[in-house]
Amino acid sequence: MGAALHTSRDVRYEPDELPPTPLAFGMGAQQAVLCIAGIVLTPVIVVRAAGEGDTYLTWAVFAALLVSGLTTMAQAVRVGRIGAGYPLLMGTSGAFIAVCVTALMEGGPGLLATLVAISALFQFALSERLALLRRIITPTVAGTVIMLIAVTVMPIIFDMLADVPEGTSPAAAPASAVTTLVVIAVLALSATGVWRLWMPLLGLAAGCVVASFFGLYDVDSVLEAPWIGVPSSGWPGIDLEFGTAFWGLLPAFVFVTLIGATETIGDSIAIQRVSWRKPRAVDFRAVQGAVAADGVGNLLSGLAGTVPNTTYSTSIAITELTGVAARRVGVWIGIVFVAVAFFPKVAALLLAIPSPVAAAYITVLLSLLFVLGMRIVVQGGVDYRKATIAGIAFWIGVGFQNQLIFADHLGEWWGAMLGNGMTAGGLTAIALTLFMELTGPRSRRIETALNVEALHEITGFLREFASGQSWSTDAVQRLCSAGEETLLSLIRPADDAGAVRRLLVIARGSRGAAELEFIAAPGEENLEDRMVLLTERRGGAPAEREISLRLLRHYASSVYHQQYHDTDIVTVRVEGDARK
Repeated sequence: MGAALHTSRDVRYEPDELPPTPLAFGMGAQQAVLCIAGIVLTPVIVVRAAGEGDTYLTWAVFAALLVSGLTTMAQAVRVGRIGAGYPLLMGTSGAFIAVCVTALMEGGPGLLATLVAISALFQFALSERLALLRRIITPTVAGTVIMLIAVTVMPIIFDMLADVPEGTSPAAAPASAVTTLVVIAVLALSATGVWRLWMPLLGLAAGCVVASFFGLYDVDSVLEAPWIGVPSSGWPGIDLEFGTAFWGLLPAFVFVTLIGATETIGDSIAIQRVSWRKPRAVDFRAVQGAVAADGVGNLLSGLAGTVPNTTYSTSIAITELTGVAARRVGVWIGIVFVAVAFFPKVAALLLAIPSPVAAAYITVLLSLLFVLGMRIVVQGGVDYRKATIAGIAFWIGVGFQNQLIFADHLGEWWGAMLGNGMTAGGLTAIALTLFMELTGPRSRRIETALNVEALHEITGFLREFASGQSWSTDAVQRLCSAGEETLLSLIRPADDAGAVRRLLVIARGSRGAAELEFIAAPGEENLEDRMVLLTERRGGAPAEREISLRLLRHYASSVYHQQYHDTDIVTVRVEGDARK
């Protein structure tokens, strides 16, 4: 029915509960230690691949840790509409590696800062109007672009595998890289429980040990780094020239930002599913808050002159493993990140990781990212339409990324924009999705007041829609009954007291069934949660509003309720004559 399963989860502390301070600090410190390497390695890879100096690298790492800490706390605390209200860990985003390297090469750190800051504004817009894009940024689009992220970044990573000083032993790079890769792969394939969480750090440590035998690990830089301090220089400022390089790269940054927001949407949904003892329907207001906090993080990253950030799925796995979902844990994670930013010795320890070791580590992550993209595309099944969109978009992205498609005919501006595989492939996927929406079965809609008096108007609308589908009398009656019960379920007691809310009903034909969308001003209760509660009640006469929910569950094959800050969307699927 679209409602959550009725089983309870082994959750020790829900988000609203307060675990003891030592436990909260211990959990927060563990998650922070597991992810600090990833937060540091992304700017290291970007800055080194672009050939920038150590002064800017030190600043970029300091700023990345500081921003990650502040935004992790914002996600947990949830100030107004900013933050999910869950322990969602924030860190630097590997999805931006390719575009960030290009920006540094073409315009330096100032151009990068400008692009990151401006593209963050689109995340705020997405957060406010998330409901409007639900049929455009589909799993097929997001999954295809995620696969193209790996395709775009891997050539850069492969170059780093051989990035060692002159005079180094020929065996140094292969030995350290292979050791890192083997240790991570073996642990990923065989380890269980807590050991799986430590596999990235163990792989990096093993690779660094091997690299140190060849003199690749810069121990001196670690020893010379102060214990406490702040970079005295390195902030690049903001480039406000808005030249050709800016306009050529802006679409790529905006698109990757929106894809990063899509990842945040998935993570914020997942953290909700593992944080409560009794399963709840997804609260998309928390999802909007997570995207808004992600936007704040990227805006701060741009102003600070470092790489963008995003949510980390690691926090979801740890929350599910430990059963500790308290917001206090997220606050402690942020505190640890901020503290590490002011301890250069810790940052230097990670900055000294040799390029072959870092490249092997990121290879594993990008490989998993590619597979994740595949899984997102195929979730819910793949028909020929999805396959067409994903296949065409992916290979067009690969072709443009490798300059194999009309490279000599694009010119400077189009070449800069479409030369990035994520942009070319992503735009193709969106264009094909829009075409499918525009050429698909035409939807019909009606707008009315959200009250009992609208029932007659909505019933007539649904009968007229069903007549165009050539449905039988029984199927038409089932459709009208489902519409009636959905309307009654959405009406609140305050609506009967004179408060006027508007309702938009959209009907679409969908493979022998009807898909109805009821779009209204937001309410306080989630219909999916209320339908789950129906099965838990024992004895007593059902309340009047519950009767509508019971009947709706009978007439509809699925019911999904998405609550946003500015919109409620209830999607009801009713089978046609195939269901008898």
